Amino acid sequence: MKITISPIYNLIAQGEHQQQDFKFCINDSRKIARSLVAFANTDGGRLLIGVKDNGKIIGVHSDEEYYMVEAAAKIYSNPKIEFTSQQWVVDGKVVLEINIEPSKQRPHFVKEENGTWVSYIRIKDENILANRVLLLSWKLEKNPGGLFFIYDEPRKKLITYLNENSSITLSKFSRIALISRAHAEHILAELLTLRYINADFSEKPVTYTLNKEPDIEASTRKPM
Repeated sequence: MKITISPIYNLIAQGEHQQQDFKFCINDSRKIARSLVAFANTDGGRLLIGVKDNGKIIGVHSDEEYYMVEAAAKIYSNPKIEFTSQQWVVDGKVVLEINIEPSKQRPHFVKEENGTWVSYIRIKDENILANRVLLLSWKLEKNPGGLFFIYDEPRKKLITYLNENSSITLSKFSRIALISRAHAEHILAELLTLRYINADFSEKPVTYTLNKEPDIEASTRKPM
């Protein structure tokens, strides 16, 4: 006898990771919006609703959960997030699969309880707040005029420091370059956009390192 195993088991066996999150139920659309936004802002991902963190299937009422996801994507997310859905039935229990593609409209934001709009990215199995440097970088990516690398004194100090040290924080760069925090954020965002530096958003505070293989083509685009 051939035994057919539901594909949902293979998905659950992967555990939670950068492109997969488990939710055993939905009682707050805002919290779900964080995952949707984080996936859309990063590499896309899959939300399995009706599955506990340990992988145990408990099932959901799919219609109710779907409407909660829809509210998260359309009311608590800006811009709205497109998603597809699929139901899996295992031993009479329903698992709702929600799929989100990487978005060309990023950054997407979540409306928090206090009314503010914040953005998230997905790092490993966590949703992490996007900082101002990343938000500025996303904005620069959309600039139709492109970018042009200017090797001035602050940028020289940054590159010199990173050639001699493994990483740097925003505050450290601001201090050694003798520039304002806002100015330092703009330079880091520019170099992040041009792929001259990488950012480790899992670190607190975020650290920046030299990219050993920068995007040379991006660095020669015409000035803004």
